[in-house]
Amino acid sequence: MICSLVSSRPTNFPMQCIKKEPLFSNRRFINLFKGEEHKNKIKNESLKPVMMSYESVSKENVKKKMVFEEKNGFLKKGSKQMLLLCGFGYWVNGFRCFPWLALNFHMANYLNISPSTLQLVQNCGNLPLVAKPLFGVLSDAVYIGGAHRLPYISIGVLLQVLSWGPLALISVASESLPSLMACVLLGNLGASIAEVAKDALVAEYGQTHKIPGLQSYAFMASAAGGILGNLIGGFFLLRTRQTRSMFLTFASILAFQFVLTTSMREESLGLPQLQDQTSMRRSVFQSIKKQYDDLIETVSEENICRPIMFIVGSILAVPLLSGSIFCYQTQYLNLDPSVIGMSKVTGQLMIFSMIALYNRLGKNISIKQLVSSVQVVYAFSLLLDLILVLQLNQKVGISNEFFALCFSGIAETIAQFKILPFQVLLASLAPSGCEGSLMSCLASALCLSSIISGFLGVGLSSFLGITSGNYSSLPLGILIQFIAALLPLQWIDNVPVSQPLSEKHTKRGLSKRSRRNRRVGRLALGSMYSYRRERELDLNG
Repeated sequence: MICSLVSSRPTNFPMQCIKKEPLFSNRRFINLFKGEEHKNKIKNESLKPVMMSYESVSKENVKKKMVFEEKNGFLKKGSKQMLLLCGFGYWVNGFRCFPWLALNFHMANYLNISPSTLQLVQNCGNLPLVAKPLFGVLSDAVYIGGAHRLPYISIGVLLQVLSWGPLALISVASESLPSLMACVLLGNLGASIAEVAKDALVAEYGQTHKIPGLQSYAFMASAAGGILGNLIGGFFLLRTRQTRSMFLTFASILAFQFVLTTSMREESLGLPQLQDQTSMRRSVFQSIKKQYDDLIETVSEENICRPIMFIVGSILAVPLLSGSIFCYQTQYLNLDPSVIGMSKVTGQLMIFSMIALYNRLGKNISIKQLVSSVQVVYAFSLLLDLILVLQLNQKVGISNEFFALCFSGIAETIAQFKILPFQVLLASLAPSGCEGSLMSCLASALCLSSIISGFLGVGLSSFLGITSGNYSSLPLGILIQFIAALLPLQWIDNVPVSQPLSEKHTKRGLSKRSRRNRRVGRLALGSMYSYRRERELDLNG
């Protein structure tokens, strides 16, 4: 009798002795055969749990990948349609500088309008933008064909086609100031309706799918359109000086946008639909009244009204002299339209870079600190026009064309960028169902403050005696702008210190790696435990 060297039981059990068999006995051969069969059985049973664990881990990895892609907007319902619809829509909105550059050049050179009259036409043409809250309330309350965003975008685009089309095809419309003013008002009316619906659509889509900060990407699309519009517009005017052909080109782009918008359905964007049919049967007046009451209640909240008061006050405080500076560049310095257009391109490239930097770093900075810094930079950027007017650039060997190309559009660029943090802030604070009303209220307040600022600029230029033949008082007007731009820093406390965090950022737990390791480790340990239990039972059997 000898003791076996290998035991099928744990080592803490006493070893058992077996009787020695002949090397080639039948019994030993049968035991060897059974032993091999038993080993194969153990091997198969042991591999099965491990394979199941691998499949479980693979499914978890696939699920994690889908969740990651969904969080980044790749699997959201209607993301491609939303990208095409709003991306192209905001691009067209930025491309509006293409016909407006031609219109300003047409009024200043062909109609020989004075600087103050040109600025009056520009500001009066923006009056339909003041009615944006009405369009926002209508978009939130009144459904057209079961939808309340895309129909309004289509209506706004159609009105713009009917505005720029006659300017391109009917000579009387572009040669007479009253008819030209009527077309401008109609075009801006359509633009305001389309902008309200697009802003509400972006805010509602971002809240529904929990994607904050979509307004920055809309700004980038608009900046891209502005870059291309100013670039093409400047060279087009330099080569042909045919403003009516530029109007026709933009009208054709608007017609394509109209076809694109009407071919889509709002249900494909994954937005919540109106389920209560009694709401649709309710009178339009009751719906509008309820939406108006909700808007008043929303705007009355302190965390919403105080930021609006600051941004509106910061625009109102600065009298705009854009018309006088434009006429100074084109009539006194005789700069080519391509230089003016390229200066706008430089500004749009700057705003594109600033938005990209804001998306990467700006959201981690205090909004109060960001707004105050931008306001100071905006004030000093106004002095760049003073350098051009005093011809200080010529004293250091910089030509007027190069200086205007690189620095003329910086102030306008920063003025556009400082609106972005407030749009992102209010879009995150907008209650459900009030996105269009609140965003349109902000847009209307911004537009109204810009119009009043333009009128103040007209009054300032008239008071200083700035005319098409006399720009001697323009440096004083620019200095007044600089001082006025620093005044809003006195009420910077109306801006919140930080932006409100979304729900997904407030709920913090384990990191992704910790959750993955805990999940995979649990599966692996469970498989090993199952394997040891089955192996021990088989060996005992």
